[in-house]
Amino acid sequence: MTYEQAKKLCDSGWWKDKTDRELAEFQLFERRLCMPWERFHQAVSKALGRPVYTHEFGLNVEGLRQELLGHRPPPTLQEIIEMIPADKRIIVTT
Repeated sequence: MTYEQAKKLCDSGWWKDKTDRELAEFQLFERRLCMPWERFHQAVSKALGRPVYTHEFGLNVEGLRQELLGHRPPPTLQEIIEMIPADKRIIVTT
């Protein structure tokens, strides 16, 4: 899909009447974003039944796909943290 096609699809509002599962199934396998980011993030989190951290989309999209299809269990919090390169991790406690 081209950038122009993805933008046109997003602008059409096709995603407004779709279920979270339908949106996750479509967008996780389409390289170009075809809906507002916030809606996509929400749909994937709800479809997987867990919080999905933003960095997972960039560092583990194949893992998200496999989890959605039921081919792998969700990662542990430790595995999610370890997706971030060690030199980029910052832990803040309060």
